Amino acid sequence: MCGIMRESLRRLASDEGIRERRAGGDTRRVRVELMDGDHITVEVHRKARGADLLDKVCDSLDIVEKDYFGLLYLLRGDPRVWVDLGRRLSKTFRNEPWDVRFAVKFYPPEPSELQDDMTRNQLVLAVRRDLVEGRLNCSSITYALLASYRLQAELGDYEPGRVSPALLAESGPIPLRVFTPDMEERVEELYKKHRGQTPAEAESNYLESVKRLPLYGAELHCARDSSEVDIVLAVSAPGVAVHRDGQIMNRFPWTKITKISYNKRTYTLRLRAGEFDDYETHLIFRLTSTTAAKKLWRCSVEHHMFFRREAPVVVERVAGFPRLGSRRVSCRRTLRQLRASAPAHAPPLVA
Repeated sequence: MCGIMRESLRRLASDEGIRERRAGGDTRRVRVELMDGDHITVEVHRKARGADLLDKVCDSLDIVEKDYFGLLYLLRGDPRVWVDLGRRLSKTFRNEPWDVRFAVKFYPPEPSELQDDMTRNQLVLAVRRDLVEGRLNCSSITYALLASYRLQAELGDYEPGRVSPALLAESGPIPLRVFTPDMEERVEELYKKHRGQTPAEAESNYLESVKRLPLYGAELHCARDSSEVDIVLAVSAPGVAVHRDGQIMNRFPWTKITKISYNKRTYTLRLRAGEFDDYETHLIFRLTSTTAAKKLWRCSVEHHMFFRREAPVVVERVAGFPRLGSRRVSCRRTLRQLRASAPAHAPPLVA
């Protein structure tokens, strides 16, 4: 009898262990780095897609306008690869915890149209990170203005003696390396002028200043032109711009681009004929690898779709590449759909 009882207990313990393993096997842990540098851990179902994870992160931050955001991860040394929202996460990641970085993917061309204070705050953090990491540059005057708005948003009205290198390092409105005694004095003078602005108004004015910068919201891709000169292609809301040695050499708005394609390491823009041209223009750029060319193509298609289309569309297959991989882009709603769904009674913030 005792032997039978022991055998029954072993089976019961074994069955409970199996159930526990199965229950634990249905979830995966994802470590998410937020834009202020903090980390959170999110649990998702093992069959969850990228969109499910993005929704969970946005819900945890109380973000309503989710379509501006995305998730970055590290792939073969490249830290700025976007998680495919339509793909199962288990096909992208292997060992737990899965690591991603929450980021703004589509920067609104008119930040004043944002309806959610949390979205606006996250956009400010994203711009600050772009400044710190060198993807966005501006003059020292603009640096000082941005710093003064950040101080107003974080600390409220000016008080004598508040502006100091230690405070600027703590609040981190812009890279500390640009601060000199003259810069501190300039920031302090500008900070005084913002008295009475609420945090939301200060952040709104911050973004109104940032949106005029040439590289605001741009995804940067290193390439070479037809003369084998090193350039940077910047993809953003207005279109594709060519930068060389920090200067804008040319701009190609989406309205002028009729086709975007890639083949192996080449990326091609087909431009519609101008008023005095007989033929369309084909601009060919060379990337370092097929992966880099595909990444640039996908970035361009997604930005064109988000900022120019009425609604997401199926992307035509690129010759020579697998059908599913070439057609998959991450864009759930376009900017026009977001604007159409925004409350009509909510006016933009203006200081």
